[in-house]
Amino acid sequence: MSVGDNAGCYLVIRIRGSVKASREEIDTLRMLNLPRANYAVFVPKNPSFEGMLNKVSHYITWGEPTLETIKKLLKHAEFNGRIKLSNENVSRLGYSSLKDFAEKILRGEVTLNKLRDKGLKPYLRLHPPKKGFRRTIKKSFQSGGEYGYRGEKINELAIRMS
Repeated sequence: MSVGDNAGCYLVIRIRGSVKASREEIDTLRMLNLPRANYAVFVPKNPSFEGMLNKVSHYITWGEPTLETIKKLLKHAEFNGRIKLSNENVSRLGYSSLKDFAEKILRGEVTLNKLRDKGLKPYLRLHPPKKGFRRTIKKSFQSGGEYGYRGEKINELAIRMS
């Protein structure tokens, strides 16, 4: 299933640390729930979040995820500590299945941060990408690097990091 305009959310992955970052950039990354490199979040598509993404674009990469990518990444979500998210845990959050939960995230109706009080971590911990980043993390994606907006190509990176 190709998403394109159907996606109501972005998948945001932090790819760089905080060295030489300004206080304002560090605060923005914290507001996005991205305190460390290789963490990921789902944020809704709206102008306020897009402004935050543009402000810290040198530290992150983002794009529109597919339903399959969301389902695969949700298996890395932590519920009540280090317990991985499964169908039983999703029912405790008030959703019928992992697929139903993934569809709501895809449409932008729910975020991980809104379920923090029910025991779900507001971010996903990922591994560094298998075989490393393809290009340098010091240039934008449009200039032949890794950071910044990458559209549907975020799915390839997310699968390599899961």
